[in-house]
Amino acid sequence: MKFTLSWLKEHLETDAGLDEICTRLTEIGLEVEDVDDKAAFKPFVIARVVSAEKHPQADRLKVLMVDTGSGAPVQVVCGAPNARAGLVGAFAAPGTYVPGIDVTLAVGNIRGVESHGMMCSEKELQISDSHDGIIDLPDDAPVGQSYAAYAHLDDPLIEINLTPNRPDCTSIHGIARDLAASGLGTLKTRPAPSFAVEGETPVKLTLDLDDPKLCPGFALRLVRGVRNGPSPRWMQQRLIAIGLRPINALVDVTNYMTFDQGRPIHVFDAAKINGNLTVRRAAEGETVLALDQREYKLSPNNVVIADENGIESIGGIMGGEHSGCDENTVDVLIESALWDPMNIAKSGRALGIITDARYRFERGADPDYMVPGLERTTELVLELCGGKAARAEVVGYKGYEPKIVDFPYSEVKRLTGLDVSNEESNTILTRLGFTVSGSGERVSVAVPSWRPDVDGKADLVEEVMRIHGVDNIKPAPLESHATVNAKILTTLQIRSRLAKRALAARGMLEAVTWSFIPEDQAKLFGGGSPALKLANPIAAEMSDMRPSLLPGLLSAAQRNADKGYGDVALFEVSGTYENDRPDGQRRVAGGIRRGTASLAGAGRAWSNAAKGGGKPVDVFDAKADALAVIEACGLPMGNIQIEQGGPEWYHPGRSGTIKMGPKVILGYFGEFHPLTLETLDVSGALCGFEVYVDAMPEAKRKATRTKPALELSPFQLVRRDFAFVVDKAVEAGAIVKAATGADRKLVTGVNVFDIFEGASVGDGKKSVAIEVQIQPVERTLTDEDFEALTQRIVASVAKFTGGVLRS
Repeated sequence: MKFTLSWLKEHLETDAGLDEICTRLTEIGLEVEDVDDKAAFKPFVIARVVSAEKHPQADRLKVLMVDTGSGAPVQVVCGAPNARAGLVGAFAAPGTYVPGIDVTLAVGNIRGVESHGMMCSEKELQISDSHDGIIDLPDDAPVGQSYAAYAHLDDPLIEINLTPNRPDCTSIHGIARDLAASGLGTLKTRPAPSFAVEGETPVKLTLDLDDPKLCPGFALRLVRGVRNGPSPRWMQQRLIAIGLRPINALVDVTNYMTFDQGRPIHVFDAAKINGNLTVRRAAEGETVLALDQREYKLSPNNVVIADENGIESIGGIMGGEHSGCDENTVDVLIESALWDPMNIAKSGRALGIITDARYRFERGADPDYMVPGLERTTELVLELCGGKAARAEVVGYKGYEPKIVDFPYSEVKRLTGLDVSNEESNTILTRLGFTVSGSGERVSVAVPSWRPDVDGKADLVEEVMRIHGVDNIKPAPLESHATVNAKILTTLQIRSRLAKRALAARGMLEAVTWSFIPEDQAKLFGGGSPALKLANPIAAEMSDMRPSLLPGLLSAAQRNADKGYGDVALFEVSGTYENDRPDGQRRVAGGIRRGTASLAGAGRAWSNAAKGGGKPVDVFDAKADALAVIEACGLPMGNIQIEQGGPEWYHPGRSGTIKMGPKVILGYFGEFHPLTLETLDVSGALCGFEVYVDAMPEAKRKATRTKPALELSPFQLVRRDFAFVVDKAVEAGAIVKAATGADRKLVTGVNVFDIFEGASVGDGKKSVAIEVQIQPVERTLTDEDFEALTQRIVASVAKFTGGVLRS
């Protein structure tokens, strides 16, 4: 929301300066996002052309001698057709930045003649689009003084960041009301519009709707005999300052009312309306050419204003081109209506139309200002365009019934900790437009029509708090306890944090991707059910709730690769959705690696080979990441089982499933199926994993939180190597598990370090070499002890895998 300081002070009687107003706005919750003090216009001065001679080398150029009021005249080369001796205009010296042409001036040489600055046109100073000649001021304009001050271009521009729940502050009047309530001045009230009314509005209006909420009220008035020329300079300057382009007086008045009073208005050229008007739902497939020169295809979800020829306006969003007002308009119909905020939001989003009217109606325009807004607009039209106003036609509006909120004053202290007296709370609410009735510690508060966001007593507390001052809340330490506090975070929250730490420590970068993905991607990863389709997606391609984190991460990796960063490792710990029930939302830790972004580090083989890097990522990188998450979450790794294969989006021979026991699936990992990558339009060496953090069983509660004493064996760790010949179908993990189970007291670790296949071990066979770590605990082991342990290891592997010791 943008406005100028002078525009604000038209509604607020105050001596406060720019800095004080901006500070107060932020203090009361209207955060100031930007302030333009118009310093860029300060270098421009009023100057008089002393002489204008023809350029010796160019027929269309003139050499001017310009009196800038600061000494001897300066020479300027100018091509404007209206440049002449005696003209008073705006001068820019060398070094001045000219915003309209985005150029910083320097001393120039034009066809052999030096030019020390320029005389400016209105376009070059962003006053208007006119650049047919330089600015021509009255003869009595003060030479040497600031042109910005003279032309009111030095009016500071303020931009605030409005939250969606504050429709009352989509108007400058509403912002002034809040500032006045905070004690920064007095709110100005205009006298009620007063003008003569002649006759009836001949165009009648019908509300043909199955749901009255779609259009709770509609006001219409005919003004005859208007002269629709340019709007006055003061109005044009204000509209240009906030980024709007002046069009003509009638259109400019509607834009002015939208920002000044927060009341969107629309005008129809009455000569282009055929018969009466009807507010109805659009028919399926009906089209309208809107004011933005685009044709929109409508549906029954859209509410329109139509005459006997068809649609003339998309209600509350944008008017139609056919009935728009131009310089030939003589009779004008002024519309002030109310629309259902939810329908406006849905229609605007579905049609892809963003307008100032939609912005206000979807938040909730003041219903009680519908008719007064029409009166104020009529007054402006009569003032600027002349004409005669007919009596207004008002249909459907039944008056505003204020919400009554039961408000205990004690809620302010309970919810905010602020000590605010009952009298001050009452005064704040009254200044904001609320009506307080009753006495004692509990009162009834009537909510004004411009505050649809206020629904309960907590909302009233918020109003008191922000006007009293959030900065008055004093910091206070949390209450200390004599005992050790219990665990605050849930197990799922703790494990989510641990998973993030573990993956970040492995060199992966955290990403935050959309929870919405295209339908084809959702189906590719096991989703796409009707229950998970969005009723009102923010974009057509974001139609389904994601069943997996991987589509978003893969797309993010590809976007990085497209920009030249192909070696990326990304992770996310967030929610996925299996169905629309609460138990269908999963907490998942997922990640992907691309290119050579392994744990050893990305890079070319010749620059990173010493650390083991430079190789494309594969299934084992994804497996290591997944197991790192599980280990970080505190699960006993001895109980983890790995099975070959995974969901269909993984490569069938290069993927795995992580289980704890026969039933609990903790996650999947692997390289991706080529068809998956092709569907996602993703390429490169890629692997990924997903671990279901919410599927991890809770650890058994211990009797005490005290950690046991650290016990280290005083005896030397011993490593022994074994090589077993097994069938090719036997998994290496089965050999590791069998070797570990031979003696869980002495065997503390088993690692695979070699796999060999060849004729020497037989057809359909392979050799798997393992290193077994043996940690004596009670005494140093003898040769006989090692021989016995070796026999148990060989026997265990033979029993569970059919493997024999390689000779």
